[in-house]
Amino acid sequence: MEIRTLRYFLAVAREENMTRAAGLLHVIQPTLSKTLRALEEELGKKLFERHSFSISLTQEGVLLRDRAADLVGMADKIEREFYALDDVTGGDLYLGLAESYQIRYLAREIRSLKAACPGLTYHITSGDTEQVTEKLDKGLLDFAVLCDTPDGRKYDSLPFPAPDVWGVVMPADAPLAKKAAVTAEDLAGLPLFTSEQGWENDIGRWCGEKRGALRLEGTFRLAYNASVFVKEGLGYQLTFDGLVDTSPGSGLTFRLLSPRLETGLFLIWNRYQALTPIAERFLQQVRRGFRQPAAQNHEKKEESRA
Repeated sequence: MEIRTLRYFLAVAREENMTRAAGLLHVIQPTLSKTLRALEEELGKKLFERHSFSISLTQEGVLLRDRAADLVGMADKIEREFYALDDVTGGDLYLGLAESYQIRYLAREIRSLKAACPGLTYHITSGDTEQVTEKLDKGLLDFAVLCDTPDGRKYDSLPFPAPDVWGVVMPADAPLAKKAAVTAEDLAGLPLFTSEQGWENDIGRWCGEKRGALRLEGTFRLAYNASVFVKEGLGYQLTFDGLVDTSPGSGLTFRLLSPRLETGLFLIWNRYQALTPIAERFLQQVRRGFRQPAAQNHEKKEESRA
């Protein structure tokens, strides 16, 4: 099975039309059709359902699409890495990021690195721990950012300057907005939104035996989407400080949890995978940057909130 064949397959799967895919690939349609029939014969499975004016994937085709996307992505990444070996002013950097206001520290270091390496191109994927570590393990990412303690057997890591702090986003006129901080007892019976990862790990650790009194209304991977539901009066959002706009006029407000709940943020990379020159340079840049007093900015932020 050749990478070229997988590229053909992905183009047809994406376009759902053989003629359009052939045009994008700059091949004639009979060649494309013959290549895909040979792929089906090689795998011994039917990959497409062919209709009058379109085609769709079979269940086996969907499986191959997901695997082929990873393989083609890895092949492209390898090519770019080798092209960049002699380029000391650029290269491709692949990052998988969790949601946190501290991503700004990472953006600051990328900005500095970009100034020194104008040929730098960076690719950002967002997701929770499961999503980004899966891509990191497959070699599709150079680094990932986790709101979770990393597995030291698999990853090297660098902690961010300060932990993220949990709280509740609610309508500005909600009764709980009158409180300086919110307890588990305050949230009992209320409809709550948070990430599945946060609910199972951090929130469970925070409320302990009291979690049975809490009502999970729904889970979200993106904090902004959850905040829209809160604004519509559908519930209360448990999230990190700084992810949602709660400024005056937003209609929302943020209150810290009591007792205080913090989660560490880590930059991680595969300890058994060699880094590209630009990834090594990025890591050096981040190490230097994180040693600067970024944590003081976090403390000032907390003082101004108080």
